[in-house]
Amino acid sequence: MKADALRGHLDPMILSVVEHEPLHGYAIMEALIERSGGEVDLPTGTLYPALRRLERAGYLVSEWSSVGGRKRRTYKLTSAGHASLAAGKSEWETFRKVMDGVLRPRHA
Repeated sequence: MKADALRGHLDPMILSVVEHEPLHGYAIMEALIERSGGEVDLPTGTLYPALRRLERAGYLVSEWSSVGGRKRRTYKLTSAGHASLAAGKSEWETFRKVMDGVLRPRHA
């Protein structure tokens, strides 16, 4: 999948992955790959700056934890993050409906 196709959708994708449980960066990356059937495989140079930006915006909080004996930063959704994710899902549904209407018009 082209990186340009993800523009504007990356934030809700990341927030969705951590919606139900805190995850460290590599686990977030793995979840995006799994949920997308391998189509979304972000380079670390894209994911980690996005995580820091989402944290600065107040949508994620992070803390250091030990995973398999290694210290990793784990990210968790905040209440503002839940609200942003809900808005992102709504925007996506609107976008999807518009695109379906344009690309798959119903013929009478």
